[in-house]
Amino acid sequence: MRITNVNVHLVEAAGARRLFDLALLPGMRRDRWIHNLTSQQTGVRPIMRVRTDEGIEGVCTADAGAAATLTSDSLDQLRALVVGENPLDRERLYQKLHTGTRWVYQPPGWLGPFDNCLWDILGKAAGLPVYALLGRVRDRTPVYMNIRGETKEEAADDARRAAADGFPAVKDHFYHSVRENIQWFQAVRDAVGPDIEIMHDAVAIYTFEEALRVGRVLEELDYRWFEEPLPDRQHNKLKALCDALDVPILAPEMMMNDVDLQAQWLISGAADMIRANARHGATAVLKLAHLAELHGANIELNGDGGLYGLVHAHLLSSISNTSYYETFGEFRGYSEQAGTEIGLLNPLDVIDGHVAPPPGPGWGAEWDWGYFDKKVVGEL
Repeated sequence: MRITNVNVHLVEAAGARRLFDLALLPGMRRDRWIHNLTSQQTGVRPIMRVRTDEGIEGVCTADAGAAATLTSDSLDQLRALVVGENPLDRERLYQKLHTGTRWVYQPPGWLGPFDNCLWDILGKAAGLPVYALLGRVRDRTPVYMNIRGETKEEAADDARRAAADGFPAVKDHFYHSVRENIQWFQAVRDAVGPDIEIMHDAVAIYTFEEALRVGRVLEELDYRWFEEPLPDRQHNKLKALCDALDVPILAPEMMMNDVDLQAQWLISGAADMIRANARHGATAVLKLAHLAELHGANIELNGDGGLYGLVHAHLLSSISNTSYYETFGEFRGYSEQAGTEIGLLNPLDVIDGHVAPPPGPGWGAEWDWGYFDKKVVGEL
């Protein structure tokens, strides 16, 4: 089997284009900017299709993140490297593209969508879902819901609703002063009781001293993890925080496209748990997961990871040292159901607070290609 072409279709989708403003966060010891969504408009979603001479094709969403966005030039470079290659030589192609990134002047993670398409081809050629190729460790994965609310009472009510709907865990994105955040943490714990796990995602709003104070409160409230307490580039401060706190520190989210840097943060002790996203490639995620396992650490994947959650559903079924699938519901425009807008027929369902991958070959995505073609507005 040989690769004959790599195409990226630009598909019209509501909410695909988001614009933000930045505002200073009051009540902090230093100036901290946070974003506010100001506009969410119809835009395009890139979908990659890797075609072969045997008629098997790999399909995956191609939004590899701002640090690795595909362009017509980078796609031409990808074609020059892979057309004519055997798509079943996935590891060889990973090594070629990953280690060759420096020599073809592309950002780390740029090969992610292509790598995911190769896994899809492998599964279709074998007639097996990706989770079966990897070896499944669980039939379904528990899900945590990102809660929201303009007041601590609203946030507590949202957490209570999530627990009532069967979610075994919730996560907040509280952006307030330290004193106010602590009050909100207590309100959420009081709302859900002791049996629901809770996580705090700070998005790097704290100083080291503030993070230390917050972390000790999270320990008292039995939080599952403390996510991105400081900017990821502050390696020394993150390591000191990991050493000082018992609550696990989850990082480095802003380096998810660079698997080598992520590995160094874990090895050096600047993260207790490692963040990853399969939009930068399932192969890289699996390598990082195995490294974390050997260090007695967890890898946690953030939403949605490719094909509107289908890719992560497969991987999380096959990685032992992980705990949750992340969902936002309709929060901030994210939804596992959004793929139906461009022709995905079997979107990932959250059932009783859990997700399970589809049983079809490859990633198991089923498409209405006629409807999909009507939504295509361009091609790279």
